[in-house]
Amino acid sequence: MAEHTHHTNTEQAILEAAEREFLAKGFEGARTTSIARAAGVTHAMLHYYFRTKEKIFERILDEKMRLIGESVLTAFGQPGLPLPERLRQGIENHFDLLAAQADLPRFVVTEVFSHPERCEVMRRRIRRILDRLLVDLQRELDEAAARGEADPVDALTLLLDIISLNVFSILAYPLLAPLVGDPEGGRDRFFAMRKAENVAAIRKRILKIPER
Repeated sequence: MAEHTHHTNTEQAILEAAEREFLAKGFEGARTTSIARAAGVTHAMLHYYFRTKEKIFERILDEKMRLIGESVLTAFGQPGLPLPERLRQGIENHFDLLAAQADLPRFVVTEVFSHPERCEVMRRRIRRILDRLLVDLQRELDEAAARGEADPVDALTLLLDIISLNVFSILAYPLLAPLVGDPEGGRDRFFAMRKAENVAAIRKRILKIPER
């Protein structure tokens, strides 16, 4: 039991150090020697656990995609919630995850443009998330439209709108900070404002019932 715990702790330490290294330097700039040093393990031990830098990267990417999927599914995946509440929770959960890991969208975009071959890998991971979500969400959107509560909308288009609004808010903040001012707490206020605006924009685009 103690050996298993030690194995798990060592693996987690390597993954956490690798995530910091990848986010700061990108895949090409990341060095396994730096990751091992930051994790407090030998270079040989790092390769024992993960063999290659690519294996570490894939493991981290899988985890990030899982977190993104869960952040959306926890809200959009609950058909019992009223549609307005599902929209609000889904948008906010996705935004909060991105805001908590603000380097993640930049990292993903950079890796896709630098290594187009990785785009297909990411696409397959995203497809697994969408397949769990789109059928039920589309049915609920269609039912709301039939009741006259919402405009007809394609569920995939809706998710793309949400992702676009949220990701741009995170990516654009460093450029927009001089325009909106960045005193102490300015980042948090900006993100809170953009999150509320994104929720309002999507709900206004779809719903025909008044805000509550």
